[in-house]
Amino acid sequence: MKITDIRTYLMQVGPRPGLPGQTSAGAAGEADFRGSRNWLFVKVETDEGIYGIGECSGWPRVVEAAVKDYRAILIGEDPRDIDRIWSRMFVSSMGHGTLGTVGGGALTGIEMALWDIKGKALNQPIWNLLGGRFRDRIKVYGHAKTPDRARELLERGYQGVKVGFTGAVDLDKVASIRDTIGADVDLMVDAHGPSWMTTKDAILVGRALEPLDLLFLEDPVAPENLDALERIRDAIDVPLAAGERVSNIWGIRQYIERDLVDVIQPDTGRAGGITQTRKMAAMAEAHYITVAPHSGSLGPIAEFAALHVMATIPNALMLERVEFDWSGRYEVVTPVLKVEDGHLPVPDAPGLGVELVEEEIEKYPSNRNVGDMPADDGRAYEPGTLTECVYFQTRLRRRARLRLAKSSQ
Repeated sequence: MKITDIRTYLMQVGPRPGLPGQTSAGAAGEADFRGSRNWLFVKVETDEGIYGIGECSGWPRVVEAAVKDYRAILIGEDPRDIDRIWSRMFVSSMGHGTLGTVGGGALTGIEMALWDIKGKALNQPIWNLLGGRFRDRIKVYGHAKTPDRARELLERGYQGVKVGFTGAVDLDKVASIRDTIGADVDLMVDAHGPSWMTTKDAILVGRALEPLDLLFLEDPVAPENLDALERIRDAIDVPLAAGERVSNIWGIRQYIERDLVDVIQPDTGRAGGITQTRKMAAMAEAHYITVAPHSGSLGPIAEFAALHVMATIPNALMLERVEFDWSGRYEVVTPVLKVEDGHLPVPDAPGLGVELVEEEIEKYPSNRNVGDMPADDGRAYEPGTLTECVYFQTRLRRRARLRLAKSSQ
């Protein structure tokens, strides 16, 4: 079997044409991506008529160029030699510098497609080629910005809810959602920027969150600030999670070897591929660290890949599930995954167990993949500083912003 071609499918993600409600508060209940979000899918074709599909994240418009560049060295290769092909791609691009998320995204989508080919050729789901299953369904958690959304997740069977700061610090919102979901549902907080918190502010926020019994606090400081993450780990009694921006085992290494986090969060669209993600999980297992893959910016194909990996590792925690971002997500692939009793079933079909609906993807051509500054000045950024475009900030009015109202009275 030989690779004969590699095709890319780049699409713009956003509200469907004619639908109202481009924000989470709108009539359609869909997220506002400020025109920046793209999905990139790949198809690897072979001379035996078997093809595989994959997904690449990490700046998809740019990743597409990397995928097309790799095509020159992949035509004629045997797609079943997955690890050797991955190494060939990795080595061939090292002359451009250390591999980042763009290169990681390209390797990921291609490698995922190779696994899909192997599964189809052997008439086996990928999880069975990885050693078999620990479990046949994966627990998921959803996102909530309001108590009403959290309540809706519970009605759909979710037993895990995550609240995102997205630069803002709203501890009372987290407390109100905890009150809504009760003590038996897991609560997580994503404190990611921009703007990122300083180390001391992240410690103050973490200490304020301690009474809310979090499953984990995610990305309290900028991802490259690993020494700060160590200070936070030692200063608060809240489990930490990070790692969604790394692109291979070397990127996740310090998080694990320094025991900086309790949960790693590889993104199955840019972590380097299915094999790299399983290697990360094995490294984490040796340090008693669990795995909860990131899915916040991904499309539906990478979610299938995450399910196959999580089915085969002993230290799987929970999978991030984006369900309310855009209704088009349920039209560009088949079949569609559905949450049942707070879990997603592990696919049983050969390969990944999912196919692209190409005619639907064609309806949404890409026109932009760079986000802009948020419109909510005073929430993600300190008032009056939005146009400064700073990477991190000290939070002002600490008593009002970095303490739970109920605890400061």
